[in-house]
Amino acid sequence: MKFRLKAFSLHLLGSATALTVILGTLYFGWYRWPGWYLADATEVVAILIGVDLVLGPLMTFVIASSRKSRRELTRDIGIIVAVQACALIYGATSLWNGRPLYYAFSVNQLQMVQAYDIDSQESKLGRLQNAALAPHWYSLPRWIWAPLPSNPEEALKIVTGTITGGDDVTSMPRYFKPWEQGLQSLPGQLKKVDDVDYFSRGEKKRLKERMEAAGFATDQMNTMPITGRGKPLLAVFDLANLQIIGILTKN
Repeated sequence: MKFRLKAFSLHLLGSATALTVILGTLYFGWYRWPGWYLADATEVVAILIGVDLVLGPLMTFVIASSRKSRRELTRDIGIIVAVQACALIYGATSLWNGRPLYYAFSVNQLQMVQAYDIDSQESKLGRLQNAALAPHWYSLPRWIWAPLPSNPEEALKIVTGTITGGDDVTSMPRYFKPWEQGLQSLPGQLKKVDDVDYFSRGEKKRLKERMEAAGFATDQMNTMPITGRGKPLLAVFDLANLQIIGILTKN
């Protein structure tokens, strides 16, 4: 039993270290609030934890025996580690491909744009036509403004394509502009929390309670939804300088 516990502990320590390094790098690099919540990455992380921190060390505990030869024990643990590595690669790749690259103000909402929202052709066009705001493999999340192009024909083409399932302007970095340039359009799109879409009446009530608890006004047009793959959030703005002063969950 002592031998099994030692093998289990060493395996658990190694697995926890590898998982912490990978998840920590992704979290602090790309998934910091509100990225993790909006990306709804919980399912992928749960798989990683289940395989790498639970199943792997537990299997080592079961198969470890002091009566086995070193070669046999190494082979058995190697098989377990190989399965863990596959799960870790799958999870890390999924999180990497879905990493947040932009928080875009577009039309009447804020939207998180993830890496797989932008195809290779759009990335290439972005680097050619709008290099300053184009995505690269090392790009960290940026707050930007994603207006429709000034050319009416191009704008209509994008809107029509979006309606029929095509890409939205938030997936086209060539049209992105600095966040500061969009502030002049922002006030006209802010709403009172009671008028914001995406939330039910009960959720709006809870959001208002949280706004009041944080000292935010609930009777002003100072909010805007933030959307992503997961549940939406509510951004609260300071009307004096149009800075975000709070990002609230509806739960």
